[in-house]
Amino acid sequence: MNMQTRELAIAGAWEFTPKQFGDARGRFLEWFKASEFEDAVGTPLTLLQANCSVSAAGVLRGIHYTEDPPGQAKYVTCVRGAFLDVVVDLRPSSPTFGRWDSVLLDDVDRRAVYLSAGLGHAILSLEDDSTVMYLCSLEYSPELDRDLDAFDPTLAIEWPTTSRDGSALSYVRSSKDSAAPAFADAFGTDGPPQ
Repeated sequence: MNMQTRELAIAGAWEFTPKQFGDARGRFLEWFKASEFEDAVGTPLTLLQANCSVSAAGVLRGIHYTEDPPGQAKYVTCVRGAFLDVVVDLRPSSPTFGRWDSVLLDDVDRRAVYLSAGLGHAILSLEDDSTVMYLCSLEYSPELDRDLDAFDPTLAIEWPTTSRDGSALSYVRSSKDSAAPAFADAFGTDGPPQ
């Protein structure tokens, strides 16, 4: 096995840490391997789209999700810099509905995160020019695209206030993300079950 796996506190989300091989030339790693992925998750990843996003320090993208069904699963890794990757359970029938977990994705440990369909996703760039790549099980479908306010106090996500070098972060969001609805407005509930 060239990959360590760990299930996150949200059912349907996993962290993958690849074994890295280095010498004087540099490093090599397998950031995705179907057989090891399937052993951990129990199902193959259908790949219909691959995305790349480059962000300045403080850029916060999300919380984004796709209407479920059909939902969109994602396999996300950082190839340059660092991100805090946050997964939010948005499946009303799930025992962890409304809860979140996070993983540091960076160009040191080179972890990846898998999130099943029905989970929300946000990334916060922790340094300039941070680059994330992700594999998607569904092509982008704007009619199914949904957002939640990443700063909604009912979700109580603990966003870092400093960048990877220790300087203060100023959050930067798109106008769409800034106008995203609160959890209660989107799901008709006051917040996650306690």
